[in-house]
Amino acid sequence: MDFTEIVREHQSMVFSLAYHMLRNSASAEDVAQEAFLRLYQDRAQIVSDQHLVHWLRRTVSHRCLDILRRPINRPHLDVSELDLPAEPMSADPFADRMLRRLVSALSPTARAVIVLRYQEDLEPREIAELLDLPLATVKSRLQRALALMRAKLTQQEGPLYGAARA
Repeated sequence: MDFTEIVREHQSMVFSLAYHMLRNSASAEDVAQEAFLRLYQDRAQIVSDQHLVHWLRRTVSHRCLDILRRPINRPHLDVSELDLPAEPMSADPFADRMLRRLVSALSPTARAVIVLRYQEDLEPREIAELLDLPLATVKSRLQRALALMRAKLTQQEGPLYGAARA
């Protein structure tokens, strides 16, 4: 397959993964560009279409984690103040916005695990391979991230529902 065709076929997946991890279009574009540049340089090592997709997801995930771990890239604003544009995931824009905020508040690795599991629809085994983590670690981080999101959601919903009932 021609390199241009590879880029056309996989650019939306690469950008989407980077965007959902970084929550910044410009940074996601930079990561996508870097990933495809590295792919061009290392293309002789790619043996199949499956290997290509795995390689792209792995490269993008690791690059995003590197960016998120830099102290300069950590948000200085309260996450509730951020306006996070993205395509709606459901018919409920309020729920979508709240979910995006909850995911954005997670640590870089927890965010990566959640995005790879629920946006990319990867199994924990595949996530473990992509992130170079033991399977048990991926499963525990997934459970902890979901529990943390559930707890924050419960905290946010408490006053909202209490006020509505009064």
